[in-house]
Amino acid sequence: MGIRRVYVIGTCDTKQAELAFACDRIWAAGAAAVLVDVSTRGLSGAADVSAAEIAACHPDGADAVLGSDDRGLAVTRMAEALTHWLLSRDDIGAVLGLGGSGNTALVTQAMRALPVGVPKLMVSTVASGQVAQYVGATDLGMVHSVTDVAGLNAISRRVIGNAAHAAAGMAQNTIPDAAGDLPGVGVTMFGVTTTCVDHLRKELAGRLDPYVFHATGTGGASMEKLAESGFVAGLLDVTATEIADHVVGGVMPCSSDRYGVVARTGLPWVGSVGAVDMVNFAGRETVPDRFAGRQLLVHNPQITLMRTTPAENVQIARFLTERLNRCDGPVTLFLPLGGVSAVDAPGMPFHDPAADDALFTTIRDTFKSGANRRLIELPQHINDPAFAAAMAAELFRILP
Repeated sequence: MGIRRVYVIGTCDTKQAELAFACDRIWAAGAAAVLVDVSTRGLSGAADVSAAEIAACHPDGADAVLGSDDRGLAVTRMAEALTHWLLSRDDIGAVLGLGGSGNTALVTQAMRALPVGVPKLMVSTVASGQVAQYVGATDLGMVHSVTDVAGLNAISRRVIGNAAHAAAGMAQNTIPDAAGDLPGVGVTMFGVTTTCVDHLRKELAGRLDPYVFHATGTGGASMEKLAESGFVAGLLDVTATEIADHVVGGVMPCSSDRYGVVARTGLPWVGSVGAVDMVNFAGRETVPDRFAGRQLLVHNPQITLMRTTPAENVQIARFLTERLNRCDGPVTLFLPLGGVSAVDAPGMPFHDPAADDALFTTIRDTFKSGANRRLIELPQHINDPAFAAAMAAELFRILP
């Protein structure tokens, strides 16, 4: 690869001065800047890469972006076009976006498609509020603009200049790999499956480096983003509680694309159904009225757990098997017949054999075994050392 460039992205029809200033600071810091225009109206010819050039990367062509009178639709399509354009580049040192809420949504959508590790900074008027929808599961940095991105002044020059210098520095100073790094493996964990993961870490010691993700909705997504970016050799997807929240309506849901990366990449996957006995809510008072009468467990003042029913476990099982059945790479699903979490065991509050049986029976009925796709049932509880040892042994077997 030749020179690594900093791509400065914004709407030149409204933010030309601010974008040009950022480019000037990047050049002054010793890096190469490229100004990219994503205007959807009042196009400017002052950018290094015009809005028309970006719009032409939309699957339906430039007219689908620039020919629409619906500004919301045009912005959505420009974001899609920018995503295609950025993914075609092989010289990205960093990406720097500037703008308000509209441009933040546009540029960060494209940023999220880039691999983890590619520097991404967004200077935005909305960066001091709720930014989960902009950051997603990536390593995207949000910088609050403090004043509006609406002209250069003593404040905006400092904020934009600092962000530009940061982007230039990241583009010019890549992070070297450590010589002794072991291959990484993604592992999902929840409080009630921690014992299983602790046993797995011992089994992997000296052979694989476990990257543990808390299965809180963003945890599973972050792990899969790393997988898609090529940072892991395989996945030990122990904990599936995010499915329960997605299906039932908890506060830590996965997206409908959970496990999609396994199908797209063919990455070796060994997983289980950890913590699907629970749906997660915040404080006890936040549990919706429609769940009155359900079995609840107050984990702490901020977290309340609700036991899943047999019917909900059927839905959870189908969500999981429908996605795993699309995978052509090596996939092995383990069922812990002795219980799926620390509170799902004889004498524990969420012990419910009928609910677990609905889960296991539906998985048996819907999982499509094949040369690369295996279903293994073990009598142990998920936190039993023997269960973790079996999962680790299977991962070592299927790793290339």
